[in-house]
Amino acid sequence: MNDFFRQLQNGFHQMTLLEIIAVVFAVISVIYQKKNSILVYPAGLVSTGIYVYLLSRDHFKLYADAALNAYYFVMSVYGWIYWARKNPAAAEVPITRSSLKELGIATLIAAFGWFVFHYLLTHYSDSNVPVMDAFVSATACAGMWLLAKRKLENWIYLNISNLAAIPLLFSKTLYFTALLTIFLFIIAVFGYFSWRKAVLQRETSQ
Repeated sequence: MNDFFRQLQNGFHQMTLLEIIAVVFAVISVIYQKKNSILVYPAGLVSTGIYVYLLSRDHFKLYADAALNAYYFVMSVYGWIYWARKNPAAAEVPITRSSLKELGIATLIAAFGWFVFHYLLTHYSDSNVPVMDAFVSATACAGMWLLAKRKLENWIYLNISNLAAIPLLFSKTLYFTALLTIFLFIIAVFGYFSWRKAVLQRETSQ
């Protein structure tokens, strides 16, 4: 236990300014996500852009995670545009439940993404954690797709990814980011129930 806390302390000492900025904006992003605010996206763009650079460095070799953040970046742009879309019936795209088809697509994204990421990491990189890196990225891809469509179940897929990412990040001495992921996991639990309440209110008012 003493070794763990010593390593944790060393990790904080080695933490870079870029990681601090990325973590701060990631926290801001998830808070806005819980509040169902479109500001989730500009904050997320800052965080994901930095993590693309950090995680792809030779020191960490979390290439799938870096690719995931690049995907987050692109999906944040898409989601920002999608959420801002307006029509005569509503000021914004409402939160809704995923249909069986959408859940099926999300599950396929996770399964196929896991296979593709694992194959690429195994054959075209020097990653030493291809299975977990691929799984974290694939499930998060599925969650981000549902988030961009403002679907309640995005929280489930994102939290599966968060739960798997925590030990992976600790193993890579990304302690601050690992603690951030624990925070994100907790916020995502509250986020799910907050969005669920909004869905139930909308369904009962129809």
